[in-house]
Amino acid sequence: MSGRLYVIGTGPGKPEQTTPEALAAVADSHEFYGYGPYLDRLTLRDDQIRQTSDNREELDRAKVALQRAGTGVNVCVVSGGDPGVFAMAAAVCEAIDDGPAEWRAVDLVVVPGITAMLAVAARIGAPLGHDFCAISLSDNLKPWPLIESRLRAAAQAGFVIALYNPISKARPWQLGKAFEILRDILPADTPVIFGRAAGRPDERMAVARIAEADATQADMATCVIIGSAETRVIVREGRSDLVYTPRFIREETK
Repeated sequence: MSGRLYVIGTGPGKPEQTTPEALAAVADSHEFYGYGPYLDRLTLRDDQIRQTSDNREELDRAKVALQRAGTGVNVCVVSGGDPGVFAMAAAVCEAIDDGPAEWRAVDLVVVPGITAMLAVAARIGAPLGHDFCAISLSDNLKPWPLIESRLRAAAQAGFVIALYNPISKARPWQLGKAFEILRDILPADTPVIFGRAAGRPDERMAVARIAEADATQADMATCVIIGSAETRVIVREGRSDLVYTPRFIREETK
């Protein structure tokens, strides 16, 4: 008899942002598979087993979890944020698609969570109040020219853009190049939000104009949200500024 395979997200990192449904999945699981820092966010019982692996080993992790669930064990694959947004749910589905027939019989439960762009947006106002998209700047799984074409298309279409995986030691230049591309399309005063570690003790929020946005303000813990031509900044004396995108767009963005 097959076990159950849960795929959960812990949220951006603040314990209160791990959903009750995800915590119920944790309570029902015996073995846990994930990147070490994500597993560290869970409080496990003595009878629960954790298996850590590198953050770049998603597909191998998914295969091992499916093998164990196939033997009747309840297992939990752990992501940060939401497991379906640039995270482990897609890797598990890919493994099922390409794997042995018995994996299709595994009871798969993907539990929705809070992804980084939602946490950052909530901390700064409502920049995602109208149409938006999310783009990963990592070219590990897709070619950089495709990323460039998607950035141009999204900006030209008037989408607010949430950028995941903006920069790393191995990829130090992509965010700066993305800003160059977007400066040719967006108004100079378009707001750019640098939202680092939303909800955690080391949280840092900053807002800049696209004309002066500095890629060195971001790291891998940062979600960068780039407004559209419609996005506005509300300056508040004595309080943090608010950034929002109006719900009603009166004219087509040029």
